Amino acid sequence: MSKKVLILTGDAVEALEVYYPYYRCLEEGFEAVIASPTEQKVLHTVVHDFEGWQTFTEKQGYNIESHASFENINPEQFDALIIPGGRAPEHIRLHPDFARLAGHFFEKNKPIMILCHASVALTVIADHIKGREMTAYYACRPEVEAAGAKYIETRCHVDRNLVSGHAWNDLPQLMKEFVKQVHAVN
Repeated sequence: MSKKVLILTGDAVEALEVYYPYYRCLEEGFEAVIASPTEQKVLHTVVHDFEGWQTFTEKQGYNIESHASFENINPEQFDALIIPGGRAPEHIRLHPDFARLAGHFFEKNKPIMILCHASVALTVIADHIKGREMTAYYACRPEVEAAGAKYIETRCHVDRNLVSGHAWNDLPQLMKEFVKQVHAVN
């Protein structure tokens, strides 16, 4: 039986942060399901790049289809969770089912991978990240610390079942750690 990975995201997800993990999971033989706030939605991705500005730039990216809505997801059916970054975490965390879904993976100690701005989404389940260690895009450090987690200044960090990364260019190391954890799920 193949492992099943849930990807929680929405419009303005960073393109590389959703495409790379999605296809890497498929390549590994995992079933990967992209869920968004609304049913059967074509999601609009964005491309963030570092072009010498004081912050990243943003351009329109490719579209990717969502397979299910948050409300129709039963997290018990999944072995692991991925929350990509971009701007999607800012708004998906406001959906009434987000806390239920993300919280399940912490409560059941299932593998979780977050990167970049995904840490912002976890602020709505601060009780699950309080006392945990994670990294994120450096501008998210205040939110990580305000939620009670310890921000670790590194590109990739593993704290038990939580694999966290700084940005899309950290995906090879992040996916290596995440895939290892998913394979270890009984």
